[in-house]
Amino acid sequence: MNLELVRPQGSVWGRLVLALLLGVAAAGCAVALLATSAWLITAAAGQPPVLLLMVPIVAVRAFGVGRGVFRYVERLVGHDAAYRVLGETRARITGRLEKLSPGGLTSQRKGDLLARLVLDVDAVLDLWLRVVLPVAVAAVTAAATVGLLALLLPSAGAAVALAVLVACTVVPWLTAKTAQKAERNIATARGAVAATTTETLLTAADIVAFNAIDRVLDDFSKSDAQLAAAERRSAWSAGLGSALLVLCVGGASIAGLVFGSTAHITGAVFAVLVLTPLALADVLGGIPAAAQLAIRVRASLTRVQELVDTPAPITEPTNPRPLPPGRDLTINFLNVGYDDHDVLNGLSLDMPAGSRVVVTGPSGSGKSTLAAVLLRFLEPRSGAVLLDGVDLASLEGDQVRSVVGLLTQESHVFDTSIRENLLLAKPGASDLQLWKALYRARLGIFVENLPDGLDTMVGEHGARLSGGERQRLAFARLLLADRDVLVLDEPTEHLDEETGQALLADLFAAAGARTVVLLTHRPELVPSHVTRQLVRLP
Repeated sequence: MNLELVRPQGSVWGRLVLALLLGVAAAGCAVALLATSAWLITAAAGQPPVLLLMVPIVAVRAFGVGRGVFRYVERLVGHDAAYRVLGETRARITGRLEKLSPGGLTSQRKGDLLARLVLDVDAVLDLWLRVVLPVAVAAVTAAATVGLLALLLPSAGAAVALAVLVACTVVPWLTAKTAQKAERNIATARGAVAATTTETLLTAADIVAFNAIDRVLDDFSKSDAQLAAAERRSAWSAGLGSALLVLCVGGASIAGLVFGSTAHITGAVFAVLVLTPLALADVLGGIPAAAQLAIRVRASLTRVQELVDTPAPITEPTNPRPLPPGRDLTINFLNVGYDDHDVLNGLSLDMPAGSRVVVTGPSGSGKSTLAAVLLRFLEPRSGAVLLDGVDLASLEGDQVRSVVGLLTQESHVFDTSIRENLLLAKPGASDLQLWKALYRARLGIFVENLPDGLDTMVGEHGARLSGGERQRLAFARLLLADRDVLVLDEPTEHLDEETGQALLADLFAAAGARTVVLLTHRPELVPSHVTRQLVRLP
Protein backbone atom coordinates (compact mmCIF):
# COMPACT_ATOMS: atom_id res chain seq x y z
CA MET A 1 0.00 0.00 0.00
CA ASN A 2 1.32 3.44 -0.93
CA LEU A 3 1.41 5.55 2.24
CA GLU A 4 1.26 8.71 0.14
CA LEU A 5 -2.44 7.99 -0.18
CA VAL A 6 -3.05 8.68 3.53
CA ARG A 7 -0.08 10.89 4.41
CA PRO A 8 -1.04 14.10 6.29
CA GLN A 9 -0.04 17.39 4.73
CA GLY A 10 1.31 20.59 6.29
CA SER A 11 -0.22 21.69 9.59
CA VAL A 12 -2.14 18.43 10.06
CA TRP A 13 1.05 16.87 11.42
CA GLY A 14 1.06 19.45 14.20
CA ARG A 15 -2.57 18.66 15.05
CA LEU A 16 -1.80 14.94 15.23
CA VAL A 17 1.17 15.54 17.53
CA LEU A 18 -1.02 17.76 19.73
CA ALA A 19 -3.67 15.01 19.82
CA LEU A 20 -0.97 12.55 20.88
CA LEU A 21 0.23 14.80 23.70
CA LEU A 22 -3.32 15.39 24.90
CA GLY A 23 -4.02 11.66 24.77
CA VAL A 24 -0.91 10.96 26.85
CA ALA A 25 -2.01 13.64 29.31
CA ALA A 26 -5.50 12.10 29.60
CA ALA A 27 -4.16 8.56 30.01
CA GLY A 28 -1.51 9.81 32.43
CA CYS A 29 -4.18 11.49 34.53
CA ALA A 30 -6.14 8.22 34.63
CA VAL A 31 -3.11 6.28 35.88
CA ALA A 32 -2.11 9.02 38.30
CA LEU A 33 -5.68 9.25 39.61
CA LEU A 34 -5.74 5.58 40.58
CA ALA A 35 -2.20 5.66 42.02
CA THR A 36 -2.87 8.81 44.03
CA SER A 37 -6.24 7.52 45.23
CA ALA A 38 -4.65 4.26 46.38
CA TRP A 39 -1.96 6.16 48.29
CA LEU A 40 -4.49 8.61 49.77
CA ILE A 41 -6.94 5.97 51.00
CA THR A 42 -4.21 3.85 52.55
CA ALA A 43 -2.44 6.82 54.12
CA ALA A 44 -5.71 8.25 55.45
CA ALA A 45 -6.41 4.98 57.25
CA GLY A 46 -3.52 5.83 59.60
CA GLN A 47 -5.27 9.11 60.56
CA PRO A 48 -2.28 11.43 60.01
CA PRO A 49 -2.59 15.22 60.33
CA VAL A 50 -4.98 16.45 57.64
CA LEU A 51 -2.39 18.88 56.29
CA LEU A 52 -0.30 15.89 55.16
CA LEU A 53 -3.23 14.77 53.00
CA MET A 54 -4.06 18.10 51.39
CA VAL A 55 -1.66 17.69 48.45
CA PRO A 56 -2.90 14.22 47.42
CA ILE A 57 -6.52 15.37 47.94
CA VAL A 58 -5.97 18.28 45.55
CA ALA A 59 -4.06 15.98 43.19
CA VAL A 60 -6.97 13.52 43.08
CA ARG A 61 -9.33 16.33 42.14
CA ALA A 62 -6.91 17.71 39.57
CA PHE A 63 -6.32 14.32 37.96
CA GLY A 64 -10.05 13.56 37.95
CA VAL A 65 -10.89 16.83 36.23
CA GLY A 66 -7.83 16.70 33.99
CA ARG A 67 -8.67 13.24 32.69
CA GLY A 68 -12.04 14.39 31.39
CA VAL A 69 -10.80 17.73 30.05
CA PHE A 70 -7.75 16.29 28.31
CA ARG A 71 -9.80 13.43 26.86
CA TYR A 72 -12.39 15.82 25.46
CA VAL A 73 -9.81 18.13 23.88
CA GLU A 74 -7.82 15.14 22.58
CA ARG A 75 -10.92 13.76 20.87
CA LEU A 76 -11.70 17.18 19.44
CA VAL A 77 -8.19 17.76 18.07
CA GLY A 78 -7.70 14.15 16.99
CA HIS A 79 -10.96 13.99 15.04
CA ASP A 80 -10.28 17.37 13.48
CA ALA A 81 -6.86 16.18 12.29
CA ALA A 82 -8.18 12.81 11.09
CA TYR A 83 -11.01 14.42 9.13
CA ARG A 84 -8.55 16.80 7.55
CA VAL A 85 -6.46 13.82 6.43
CA LEU A 86 -9.64 12.17 5.15
CA GLY A 87 -10.54 15.32 3.21
CA GLU A 88 -7.07 15.50 1.67
CA THR A 89 -7.24 11.81 0.77
CA ARG A 90 -10.66 12.20 -0.83
CA ALA A 91 -9.40 15.18 -2.81
CA ARG A 92 -6.43 13.18 -4.13
CA ILE A 93 -8.65 10.23 -5.03
CA THR A 94 -11.27 12.45 -6.67
CA GLY A 95 -8.60 14.15 -8.74
CA ARG A 96 -7.41 10.74 -9.90
CA LEU A 97 -10.92 9.45 -10.61
CA GLU A 98 -11.65 12.52 -12.69
CA LYS A 99 -9.05 11.22 -15.13
CA LEU A 100 -10.17 7.60 -14.87
CA SER A 101 -13.95 7.87 -14.92
CA PRO A 102 -14.59 8.47 -18.66
CA GLY A 103 -13.01 5.21 -19.77
CA GLY A 104 -10.90 3.63 -17.07
CA LEU A 105 -13.51 2.29 -14.63
CA THR A 106 -15.72 0.28 -16.95
CA SER A 107 -14.76 -3.02 -15.30
CA GLN A 108 -15.92 -1.93 -11.83
CA ARG A 109 -19.32 -2.89 -10.43
CA LYS A 110 -21.18 0.25 -9.39
CA GLY A 111 -21.89 -0.89 -5.85
CA ASP A 112 -18.35 -2.12 -5.25
CA LEU A 113 -16.97 1.13 -6.67
CA LEU A 114 -19.25 3.06 -4.32
CA ALA A 115 -18.06 0.96 -1.37
CA ARG A 116 -14.44 1.70 -2.24
CA LEU A 117 -15.08 5.44 -2.50
CA VAL A 118 -17.08 5.69 0.73
CA LEU A 119 -16.60 2.80 3.16
CA ASP A 120 -13.02 1.89 2.25
CA VAL A 121 -11.82 5.49 2.12
CA ASP A 122 -13.33 6.04 5.58
CA ALA A 123 -10.68 3.60 6.83
CA VAL A 124 -8.40 6.67 6.91
CA LEU A 125 -10.28 7.75 10.05
CA ASP A 126 -9.77 4.35 11.68
CA LEU A 127 -6.09 4.40 10.76
CA TRP A 128 -5.38 7.58 12.72
CA LEU A 129 -8.09 7.53 15.42
CA ARG A 130 -8.16 3.83 16.30
CA VAL A 131 -4.75 2.54 15.28
CA VAL A 132 -1.95 5.11 15.26
CA LEU A 133 -2.98 7.47 18.07
CA PRO A 134 -4.18 4.82 20.61
CA VAL A 135 -1.03 2.72 20.12
CA ALA A 136 1.25 5.73 20.47
CA VAL A 137 -0.60 6.97 23.58
CA ALA A 138 -0.53 3.50 25.14
CA ALA A 139 3.18 3.06 24.48
CA VAL A 140 4.17 6.40 26.03
CA THR A 141 1.84 6.10 29.03
CA ALA A 142 2.74 2.48 29.76
CA ALA A 143 6.45 3.31 29.61
CA ALA A 144 5.97 6.19 32.07
CA THR A 145 3.93 3.96 34.40
CA VAL A 146 6.58 1.25 34.35
CA GLY A 147 9.20 3.88 35.14
CA LEU A 148 7.18 5.14 38.12
CA LEU A 149 6.68 1.65 39.57
CA ALA A 150 10.34 0.80 39.01
CA LEU A 151 11.31 3.81 41.13
CA LEU A 152 9.07 2.55 43.94
CA LEU A 153 10.18 -1.10 43.68
CA PRO A 154 12.45 -2.29 40.85
CA SER A 155 11.27 -5.89 40.97
CA ALA A 156 7.63 -4.85 40.70
CA GLY A 157 8.51 -2.45 37.89
CA ALA A 158 10.24 -5.27 36.01
CA ALA A 159 7.17 -7.52 36.39
CA VAL A 160 4.86 -4.80 35.11
CA ALA A 161 7.28 -4.11 32.25
CA LEU A 162 7.08 -7.79 31.24
CA ALA A 163 3.28 -7.69 31.38
CA VAL A 164 3.22 -4.52 29.27
CA LEU A 165 5.63 -6.07 26.77
CA VAL A 166 3.41 -9.12 26.39
CA ALA A 167 0.30 -6.94 26.12
CA CYS A 168 1.92 -4.77 23.45
CA THR A 169 3.47 -7.56 21.35
CA VAL A 170 2.18 -11.09 21.94
CA VAL A 171 -1.48 -10.17 22.52
CA PRO A 172 -1.92 -7.97 19.41
CA TRP A 173 0.07 -10.45 17.29
CA LEU A 174 -2.14 -13.33 18.40
CA THR A 175 -5.30 -11.27 17.97
CA ALA A 176 -4.28 -10.18 14.49
CA LYS A 177 -3.18 -13.69 13.54
CA THR A 178 -6.50 -15.26 14.46
CA ALA A 179 -8.47 -12.50 12.69
CA GLN A 180 -6.21 -12.00 9.68
CA LYS A 181 -8.31 -13.82 7.11
CA ALA A 182 -11.58 -12.47 8.49
CA GLU A 183 -10.40 -8.87 8.51
CA ARG A 184 -9.14 -9.10 4.94
CA ASN A 185 -12.45 -10.60 3.85
CA ILE A 186 -14.59 -7.97 5.55
CA ALA A 187 -13.70 -5.20 3.06
CA THR A 188 -14.29 -7.50 0.08
CA ALA A 189 -17.53 -8.92 1.49
CA ARG A 190 -18.76 -5.43 2.35
CA GLY A 191 -18.08 -4.35 -1.25
CA ALA A 192 -20.01 -7.38 -2.55
CA VAL A 193 -23.01 -6.55 -0.34
CA ALA A 194 -22.94 -2.92 -1.46
CA ALA A 195 -22.68 -3.97 -5.12
CA THR A 196 -25.58 -6.42 -4.81
CA THR A 197 -27.72 -3.87 -2.98
CA THR A 198 -27.03 -1.10 -5.49
CA GLU A 199 -27.70 -3.31 -8.49
CA THR A 200 -30.90 -4.62 -6.91
CA LEU A 201 -32.22 -1.11 -6.28
CA LEU A 202 -31.31 0.07 -9.78
CA THR A 203 -32.96 -2.92 -11.46
CA ALA A 204 -35.89 -3.43 -9.08
CA ALA A 205 -38.54 -2.98 -11.77
CA ASP A 206 -36.93 -5.58 -14.07
CA ILE A 207 -36.45 -8.02 -11.19
CA VAL A 208 -40.13 -7.84 -10.31
CA ALA A 209 -41.20 -8.02 -13.95
CA PHE A 210 -39.22 -11.22 -14.57
CA ASN A 211 -40.20 -12.76 -11.21
CA ALA A 212 -36.55 -13.01 -10.17
CA ILE A 213 -37.03 -11.74 -6.62
CA ASP A 214 -36.22 -15.06 -4.94
CA ARG A 215 -33.00 -15.51 -6.92
CA VAL A 216 -31.84 -11.97 -6.18
CA LEU A 217 -32.65 -12.32 -2.48
CA ASP A 218 -30.77 -15.61 -2.42
CA ASP A 219 -27.68 -13.92 -3.94
CA PHE A 220 -27.98 -11.11 -1.42
CA SER A 221 -28.31 -13.59 1.47
CA LYS A 222 -25.14 -15.36 0.36
CA SER A 223 -23.20 -12.09 0.25
CA ASP A 224 -24.59 -11.04 3.60
CA ALA A 225 -23.77 -14.44 5.13
CA GLN A 226 -20.15 -14.13 4.01
CA LEU A 227 -19.90 -10.68 5.59
CA ALA A 228 -21.58 -11.87 8.81
CA ALA A 229 -19.22 -14.86 9.04
CA ALA A 230 -16.17 -12.63 8.65
CA GLU A 231 -17.48 -10.19 11.26
CA ARG A 232 -18.24 -13.02 13.72
CA ARG A 233 -14.70 -14.32 13.33
CA SER A 234 -13.41 -10.80 13.86
CA ALA A 235 -15.52 -10.38 17.00
CA TRP A 236 -14.22 -13.70 18.38
CA SER A 237 -10.65 -12.55 17.88
CA ALA A 238 -11.43 -9.21 19.54
CA GLY A 239 -12.83 -11.06 22.55
CA LEU A 240 -9.71 -13.21 22.73
CA GLY A 241 -7.53 -10.11 22.70
CA SER A 242 -9.53 -8.45 25.49
CA ALA A 243 -9.35 -11.57 27.64
CA LEU A 244 -5.59 -11.90 27.21
CA LEU A 245 -5.15 -8.21 28.02
CA VAL A 246 -7.09 -8.62 31.27
CA LEU A 247 -4.84 -11.56 32.16
CA CYS A 248 -1.73 -9.45 31.55
CA VAL A 249 -3.01 -6.56 33.66
CA GLY A 250 -4.19 -8.92 36.39
CA GLY A 251 -0.83 -10.67 36.35
CA ALA A 252 0.94 -7.31 36.75
CA SER A 253 -1.26 -6.47 39.73
CA ILE A 254 -0.58 -9.87 41.33
CA ALA A 255 3.15 -9.38 40.72
CA GLY A 256 2.92 -6.08 42.60
CA LEU A 257 1.13 -7.88 45.43
CA VAL A 258 3.77 -10.64 45.61
CA PHE A 259 6.85 -8.47 45.35
CA GLY A 260 5.42 -5.74 47.54
CA SER A 261 4.53 -8.15 50.34
CA THR A 262 8.16 -9.22 50.68
CA ALA A 263 9.68 -5.75 50.42
CA HIS A 264 10.23 -3.22 53.16
CA ILE A 265 7.77 -0.55 52.01
CA THR A 266 4.94 1.41 53.58
CA GLY A 267 1.32 0.38 53.22
CA ALA A 268 0.59 3.34 50.96
CA VAL A 269 3.36 2.41 48.53
CA PHE A 270 2.21 -1.21 48.65
CA ALA A 271 -1.30 -0.13 47.61
CA VAL A 272 0.16 1.90 44.75
CA LEU A 273 2.14 -1.12 43.49
CA VAL A 274 -0.93 -3.37 43.58
CA LEU A 275 -3.60 -1.05 42.18
CA THR A 276 -1.72 1.12 39.66
CA PRO A 277 -1.29 -1.69 37.09
CA LEU A 278 -5.08 -1.99 36.95
CA ALA A 279 -5.19 1.48 35.38
CA LEU A 280 -3.24 0.08 32.44
CA ALA A 281 -6.27 -1.99 31.41
CA ASP A 282 -7.88 1.14 30.00
CA VAL A 283 -4.61 2.48 28.57
CA LEU A 284 -3.64 -0.76 26.81
CA GLY A 285 -7.20 -1.77 25.96
CA GLY A 286 -7.06 -0.31 22.47
CA ILE A 287 -3.92 -2.17 21.35
CA PRO A 288 -5.43 -5.59 20.49
CA ALA A 289 -8.31 -3.88 18.70
CA ALA A 290 -5.83 -1.62 16.89
CA ALA A 291 -3.80 -4.60 15.70
CA GLN A 292 -6.94 -6.28 14.45
CA LEU A 293 -8.28 -3.13 12.88
CA ALA A 294 -4.95 -2.43 11.18
CA ILE A 295 -5.47 -5.51 9.00
CA ARG A 296 -8.94 -4.31 7.98
CA VAL A 297 -7.65 -0.80 7.31
CA ARG A 298 -4.84 -2.18 5.19
CA ALA A 299 -7.28 -4.30 3.18
CA SER A 300 -9.62 -1.35 2.66
CA LEU A 301 -6.86 1.05 1.64
CA THR A 302 -5.37 -1.59 -0.65
CA ARG A 303 -8.73 -1.73 -2.46
CA VAL A 304 -8.66 2.05 -2.78
CA GLN A 305 -5.08 1.93 -3.99
CA GLU A 306 -6.03 -0.63 -6.65
CA LEU A 307 -8.62 1.84 -7.86
CA VAL A 308 -6.18 4.74 -7.88
CA ASP A 309 -3.54 2.63 -9.65
CA THR A 310 -5.92 1.80 -12.50
CA PRO A 311 -4.16 2.87 -15.73
CA ALA A 312 -5.51 6.13 -17.10
CA PRO A 313 -7.27 5.77 -20.47
CA ILE A 314 -5.35 8.76 -21.84
CA THR A 315 -1.99 10.44 -21.28
CA GLU A 316 -2.12 14.20 -20.97
CA PRO A 317 0.62 16.02 -22.91
CA THR A 318 3.46 17.49 -20.88
CA ASN A 319 3.46 20.68 -22.95
CA PRO A 320 -0.02 21.00 -24.49
CA ARG A 321 -0.42 23.02 -27.63
CA PRO A 322 -2.85 25.96 -27.76
CA LEU A 323 -6.34 25.29 -29.07
CA PRO A 324 -6.43 25.95 -32.83
CA PRO A 325 -8.95 28.47 -34.24
CA GLY A 326 -10.53 26.17 -36.85
CA ARG A 327 -13.04 23.39 -36.24
CA ASP A 328 -12.34 20.98 -39.11
CA LEU A 329 -12.00 17.39 -37.87
CA THR A 330 -9.95 14.77 -39.67
CA ILE A 331 -9.52 11.12 -38.74
CA ASN A 332 -6.42 9.45 -40.18
CA PHE A 333 -6.07 5.64 -40.13
CA LEU A 334 -7.47 5.35 -36.63
CA ASN A 335 -6.90 2.11 -34.69
CA VAL A 336 -8.60 1.80 -31.29
CA GLY A 337 -9.17 -1.24 -29.13
CA TYR A 338 -9.46 -2.78 -25.70
CA ASP A 339 -6.95 -5.34 -24.43
CA ASP A 340 -6.04 -7.49 -27.44
CA HIS A 341 -9.12 -6.65 -29.48
CA ASP A 342 -9.25 -3.86 -32.09
CA VAL A 343 -12.66 -2.18 -32.36
CA LEU A 344 -11.80 0.45 -34.97
CA ASN A 345 -9.21 -0.53 -37.54
CA GLY A 346 -7.84 1.94 -40.10
CA LEU A 347 -10.77 4.40 -39.99
CA SER A 348 -10.25 7.61 -42.00
CA LEU A 349 -12.81 10.39 -42.23
CA ASP A 350 -13.00 14.11 -43.07
CA MET A 351 -15.50 16.24 -41.15
CA PRO A 352 -15.36 19.90 -42.19
CA ALA A 353 -16.77 22.51 -39.82
CA GLY A 354 -20.56 22.63 -39.99
CA SER A 355 -20.88 19.23 -41.69
CA ARG A 356 -23.36 16.48 -40.86
CA VAL A 357 -21.83 13.01 -40.51
CA VAL A 358 -23.84 9.87 -39.79
CA VAL A 359 -21.75 6.91 -38.60
CA THR A 360 -23.70 3.68 -38.58
CA GLY A 361 -23.00 0.04 -37.87
CA PRO A 362 -24.15 -2.88 -35.74
CA SER A 363 -23.70 -3.05 -31.98
CA GLY A 364 -20.04 -3.57 -31.15
CA SER A 365 -18.77 -2.00 -34.35
CA GLY A 366 -17.09 0.87 -32.45
CA LYS A 367 -19.53 3.77 -32.57
CA SER A 368 -19.31 4.57 -28.86
CA THR A 369 -15.56 3.95 -28.99
CA LEU A 370 -15.30 6.59 -31.73
CA ALA A 371 -17.24 9.02 -29.50
CA ALA A 372 -14.82 8.36 -26.64
CA VAL A 373 -11.83 9.09 -28.91
CA LEU A 374 -13.39 12.31 -30.25
CA LEU A 375 -13.89 13.57 -26.68
CA ARG A 376 -10.41 12.41 -25.65
CA PHE A 377 -11.75 9.88 -23.17
CA LEU A 378 -9.76 7.14 -24.89
CA GLU A 379 -6.32 6.97 -26.47
CA PRO A 380 -6.01 5.50 -29.99
CA ARG A 381 -3.41 2.77 -30.51
CA SER A 382 -2.33 4.31 -33.78
CA GLY A 383 -3.51 6.93 -36.22
CA ALA A 384 -4.73 10.36 -35.17
CA VAL A 385 -7.71 12.67 -34.86
CA LEU A 386 -6.84 16.18 -36.01
CA LEU A 387 -8.62 19.39 -35.06
CA ASP A 388 -7.73 22.01 -37.65
CA GLY A 389 -4.57 20.02 -38.34
CA VAL A 390 -3.58 19.67 -34.67
CA ASP A 391 -3.48 16.17 -33.16
CA LEU A 392 -5.92 15.82 -30.25
CA ALA A 393 -3.17 13.92 -28.39
CA SER A 394 -1.19 17.18 -28.17
CA LEU A 395 -4.13 18.97 -26.51
CA GLU A 396 -5.38 18.67 -22.93
CA GLY A 397 -8.59 16.74 -22.48
CA ASP A 398 -10.39 19.80 -21.11
CA GLN A 399 -9.33 21.79 -24.19
CA VAL A 400 -10.83 19.15 -26.49
CA ARG A 401 -14.05 18.97 -24.47
CA SER A 402 -14.40 22.76 -24.65
CA VAL A 403 -14.94 22.22 -28.37
CA VAL A 404 -16.57 18.78 -28.57
CA GLY A 405 -19.80 18.03 -26.69
CA LEU A 406 -21.55 14.68 -26.18
CA LEU A 407 -25.15 13.50 -26.01
CA THR A 408 -25.41 9.79 -25.19
CA GLN A 409 -28.30 7.36 -25.27
CA GLU A 410 -28.41 7.50 -21.47
CA SER A 411 -27.45 11.09 -20.66
CA HIS A 412 -27.78 11.47 -16.92
CA VAL A 413 -30.61 13.60 -15.61
CA PHE A 414 -30.09 14.54 -11.98
CA ASP A 415 -32.76 14.27 -9.31
CA THR A 416 -33.29 17.99 -9.06
CA SER A 417 -35.07 20.77 -10.95
CA ILE A 418 -34.97 21.44 -14.67
CA ARG A 419 -33.14 24.68 -13.91
CA GLU A 420 -30.36 22.94 -11.96
CA ASN A 421 -29.98 20.28 -14.64
CA LEU A 422 -29.42 23.00 -17.23
CA LEU A 423 -27.10 25.08 -15.05
CA LEU A 424 -24.73 22.13 -14.92
CA ALA A 425 -23.64 23.09 -18.45
CA LYS A 426 -23.34 26.80 -17.79
CA PRO A 427 -23.37 27.93 -14.14
CA GLY A 428 -24.68 31.45 -13.78
CA ALA A 429 -26.75 31.36 -16.99
CA SER A 430 -29.77 33.67 -16.97
CA ASP A 431 -33.35 32.43 -17.22
CA LEU A 432 -33.49 33.88 -20.73
CA GLN A 433 -30.57 31.68 -21.79
CA LEU A 434 -32.19 28.64 -20.19
CA TRP A 435 -35.49 29.23 -21.96
CA LYS A 436 -33.70 29.82 -25.26
CA ALA A 437 -31.91 26.46 -24.96
CA LEU A 438 -35.17 24.71 -24.06
CA TYR A 439 -37.03 26.18 -27.04
CA ARG A 440 -34.22 25.27 -29.41
CA ALA A 441 -34.47 21.71 -28.11
CA ARG A 442 -38.28 21.86 -28.65
CA LEU A 443 -38.97 21.51 -24.94
CA GLY A 444 -39.87 25.11 -24.10
CA ILE A 445 -43.67 24.83 -24.45
CA PHE A 446 -43.70 21.64 -22.38
CA VAL A 447 -41.76 23.28 -19.52
CA GLU A 448 -43.90 26.44 -19.70
CA ASN A 449 -47.02 24.35 -19.10
CA LEU A 450 -45.57 22.75 -16.00
CA PRO A 451 -46.90 24.20 -12.70
CA ASP A 452 -43.40 25.10 -11.43
CA GLY A 453 -41.78 25.80 -14.81
CA LEU A 454 -37.99 25.72 -14.56
CA ASP A 455 -38.23 24.75 -10.90
CA THR A 456 -40.08 21.50 -11.65
CA MET A 457 -38.39 18.50 -10.07
CA VAL A 458 -37.67 15.75 -12.59
CA GLY A 459 -37.27 12.84 -10.17
CA GLU A 460 -34.55 10.24 -9.89
CA HIS A 461 -32.91 9.69 -13.30
CA GLY A 462 -35.60 11.98 -14.75
CA ALA A 463 -38.37 9.51 -13.85
CA ARG A 464 -41.08 12.20 -14.19
CA LEU A 465 -40.12 12.83 -17.81
CA SER A 466 -40.68 10.61 -20.84
CA GLY A 467 -37.70 9.17 -22.72
CA GLY A 468 -37.96 11.82 -25.44
CA GLU A 469 -38.29 14.62 -22.89
CA ARG A 470 -35.20 13.43 -21.04
CA GLN A 471 -33.20 13.41 -24.27
CA ARG A 472 -34.43 16.89 -25.21
CA LEU A 473 -33.50 18.18 -21.75
CA ALA A 474 -30.04 16.67 -22.14
CA PHE A 475 -29.76 18.21 -25.61
CA ALA A 476 -30.83 21.63 -24.26
CA ARG A 477 -28.03 21.28 -21.72
CA LEU A 478 -25.61 20.48 -24.54
CA LEU A 479 -26.77 23.52 -26.53
CA LEU A 480 -26.37 25.71 -23.48
CA ALA A 481 -22.75 24.52 -23.16
CA ASP A 482 -22.23 25.97 -26.68
CA ARG A 483 -19.81 23.41 -28.13
CA ASP A 484 -18.78 23.68 -31.79
CA VAL A 485 -18.85 19.93 -32.46
CA LEU A 486 -21.80 17.85 -31.25
CA VAL A 487 -21.35 14.09 -30.95
CA LEU A 488 -24.71 12.33 -30.66
CA ASP A 489 -24.26 8.71 -29.56
CA GLU A 490 -27.47 6.72 -30.21
CA PRO A 491 -29.77 9.53 -29.01
CA THR A 492 -32.88 7.65 -30.26
CA GLU A 493 -31.96 4.25 -28.81
CA HIS A 494 -34.90 3.94 -26.40
CA LEU A 495 -37.45 5.88 -28.45
CA ASP A 496 -40.11 4.69 -30.86
CA GLU A 497 -39.68 5.43 -34.55
CA GLU A 498 -41.96 8.47 -34.70
CA THR A 499 -40.46 10.08 -31.59
CA GLY A 500 -36.94 9.26 -32.78
CA GLN A 501 -37.50 10.89 -36.18
CA ALA A 502 -38.95 14.02 -34.58
CA LEU A 503 -36.06 14.21 -32.11
CA LEU A 504 -33.40 13.89 -34.82
CA ALA A 505 -35.10 16.50 -36.97
CA ASP A 506 -35.08 18.92 -34.06
CA LEU A 507 -31.49 18.07 -33.13
CA PHE A 508 -30.14 18.76 -36.60
CA ALA A 509 -32.19 21.95 -36.89
CA ALA A 510 -31.08 23.28 -33.50
CA ALA A 511 -27.43 22.49 -34.18
CA GLY A 512 -27.21 25.38 -36.65
CA ALA A 513 -23.69 25.89 -37.97
CA ARG A 514 -22.17 23.36 -35.59
CA THR A 515 -20.63 20.11 -36.77
CA VAL A 516 -22.87 17.15 -35.94
CA VAL A 517 -21.55 13.58 -35.70
CA LEU A 518 -24.46 11.17 -35.30
CA LEU A 519 -23.59 7.64 -34.19
CA THR A 520 -26.54 5.33 -34.74
CA HIS A 521 -27.61 1.92 -35.96
CA ARG A 522 -30.89 3.45 -37.17
CA PRO A 523 -29.81 5.80 -39.98
CA GLU A 524 -33.26 5.59 -41.53
CA LEU A 525 -34.53 7.94 -38.83
CA VAL A 526 -32.37 10.81 -40.13
CA PRO A 527 -34.61 13.33 -41.95
CA SER A 528 -34.26 13.06 -45.71
CA HIS A 529 -33.73 16.80 -46.15
CA VAL A 530 -30.53 16.72 -44.05
CA THR A 531 -27.42 16.68 -46.22
CA ARG A 532 -25.05 14.27 -44.57
CA GLN A 533 -22.06 12.07 -45.08
CA LEU A 534 -22.85 8.43 -44.33
CA VAL A 535 -20.10 6.18 -42.95
CA ARG A 536 -20.70 2.48 -42.31
CA LEU A 537 -18.56 0.62 -39.80
CA PRO A 538 -18.07 -3.12 -40.35
